[in-house]
Formats: sequence, C-alpha cells, structure tokens
Amino acid sequence: MIDWLVRHFVKDASDTSNPAVRTRYGQFAGIVGIICNILLCLGKGAIGLISGSVSIVADAVNNLSDAASNIVSLLGFKLASRPADPEHPYGHGRYEYLAGLVVAALVLAIGINLTWSSIQKILAPEPTEFSGALVAVLLLSILVKLWMAAFNRTLGRRIDSDTLAATAVDSRNDVISTGAVLICACISQVTGVELDGWAGAAVGLFICVSGVQLLGETISPLLGQAPSAELVGHIHDKIMSYPGVLGTHDLMVHDYGPGRQFASAHVEMAAEADPMESHDLIDNIEQDFKTQDGLIVTLHYDPIVTDDPTVADMRNWISQAVKIIDPRLTIHDLRCISGPTHTNVIFDCVRPHGLALSDTQLKRRIDEIVRDHYPKTFTKVTVDESYVSSEQ
Repeated sequence: MIDWLVRHFVKDASDTSNPAVRTRYGQFAGIVGIICNILLCLGKGAIGLISGSVSIVADAVNNLSDAASNIVSLLGFKLASRPADPEHPYGHGRYEYLAGLVVAALVLAIGINLTWSSIQKILAPEPTEFSGALVAVLLLSILVKLWMAAFNRTLGRRIDSDTLAATAVDSRNDVISTGAVLICACISQVTGVELDGWAGAAVGLFICVSGVQLLGETISPLLGQAPSAELVGHIHDKIMSYPGVLGTHDLMVHDYGPGRQFASAHVEMAAEADPMESHDLIDNIEQDFKTQDGLIVTLHYDPIVTDDPTVADMRNWISQAVKIIDPRLTIHDLRCISGPTHTNVIFDCVRPHGLALSDTQLKRRIDEIVRDHYPKTFTKVTVDESYVSSEQ
C-alpha cells in the first residue's frame, strides 16, 4: 500500500537523489501525518473527555502535537528545497536537520507534559469510565500508528531523512503509549484498581527517554559528525578502481543536508606519467562521482616517484614501521632529497583521533624509528589530522 501511495502521489519517486523529489516525499509524508493525527486527536479527545481518562486525553494531545510535528517537517522540507544563493552557496539542505531537531524537541516536551499530568492523576485519582467505544478508538489508534510508523520509516530510508526517521520513532512511541493505556484500562475494569495515572507516567517517561535519544541523533549532523563507513569505503574503492591511481588519502566529506554532500581527497599517481593525462583522469573521476553518485568531489593530484626502487622500498618500509606506534597511523607524499652526508626524508603522517602522543612526540618517535633503520637520514614529518575514524 505504501508503494502504491508513493507511485500515485509523488512525482518521479524513483529519483530520490533529486532535491525536488526529496521535497515531494517530505511534503507527502507531512500531509498524510497531519490528516491521520488530527482525526486520531478528535476521536480520542472525545472519548477521553467522556470517560474522564487523563491518559486518553493526554494521548489525544499527543496526536495534536504530532500534527504540529508534521507541519514542522513539511516546512523543513520546503525550506530545504530552496536553491543556493550568495549567502548560502551550498544550499539550504540543513533546514531538514533543523526540522528533525524540532520534532525531537516536541517529542521530549510531550513526554514531560504527559508525565506531569499523570503524576497529578496519581496524587488525585478519579474513576475512569470504561466502554466499548473506548476500546475501539484505542485499537484503531494503534493500527493507524503502526501503519504510520512503517510509512515514515519506509519513506525515511528511501530518501535517507533523519526527520522522517524521527517521525517514525514518534509513531512507534504512540503505539506503545496507546497500548499501555488500553491494557491498564482493561486491568482497572477487571480488578477495580485505578492504573490510569501510573500508565500515563510510565508512558511519559518512555517518551522522554526516546526524545533525548532523538535529540542526540538529530544534533550530530549539525555538529559535523564523521561520514559513514559505507560512504568513506565507497569513495576510496571507487577512486582506487581507476587505472593509474596508486593511492588516496586526506579524504574530507562536508554535509550540507541530505543529498547535498561534498568531498575532497588527494590522489597519488606516478610522477613519471604525462601530467596532462593524469589531470584528465582526475577530471573523469570527479565527473563520474557527480553523474553516478550525485556527489561533488574535488581531487588533488599527488605525484609519486615510482621509478626509484630505493625510494619505493623506503616508502613501503616506513609505512609499516610507523604502525609500531599505532596500527592506525598512515603516511603519504614521501620524497627524498639526497646530500653528500645525509638524506632528508619528507612525508606526511595522518594522526588518528585519540592518539595519546602530541605532534612533537609523534614526530620524535617516528624519527627515532626511521633513523634506527636508515642511519644517514633526517625526517621532516608533517602531521595531518584524520577526518574519518580508523574503522572507516
């Protein structure tokens, strides 16, 4: 059913890398959510007021807040689709992250409000009227919210949207909260023990925990989280797949919103090759990333001497030797300048996150290792920071 709805209401639905199509997905999800949540709010609100159940009324208010969240998501996707301008040359894609952050904050606020209302009901309990209409409305709400969770999760995965993922989690929370309300209402009817307030408090605390987790997940991309291992691996493997490429390093990925990622990297190629041909290959790699992956990649050409076996052997040996200090250490751009009494060995070393040594200590340790094996050398090491984790 979800696929049928997408095919009929989202134009060009298969082109999910297109920002305009992402906007259509987000707007469609927002409209569906607003309609469903308003209908649920009206139904549960009426039953809750008639029965005097604070947990059902709170659940109805929760649905109203969900509708507000859907409006925020709708607005976020609309703002994110705005084209780049002189003040925002990389577009406005991060509006979608901000919308996800607002949704997460609303989830947390709902949990706090529900917990507070339930505590008041525990301190001053009132009898709750039980009826078949109450059970029917709550069961219908559970079914609708289960479908909405699957709907938003499917669309969120399809366009890689944190906003829709947060909305799916919110719908899942609604299923749990409404289910708890229904179970406690049935238990209270059978046993006579008033559990309405306790059920609301438990559900409220669960929603609070979920809201805090969502806040952390939506804040991370705004703070500049590391790119995923899958993306890093794909970029590395694709660059290395081209003939003539000897290595790649210094990969950086900048995220300006879903579908708006930019990357840069250094590509090592033989210094003896025709530089025009090397430059042409790099241009082709950049263009392939753009057309095949929708990713803007800028590559820097690093010439590597390959016809000097002494330099090649030294490069290979140092590459392995530095791993004695830390297995995550890597080197690149090694070159040698020979003199009558010694040889200067110049290279960069990529420092991984969490390394206990300072840059000065790291350089000194590398120099000791290299000079122990090559006594007539002096190292000139430039320490680079790693922009991706070692697992990536």
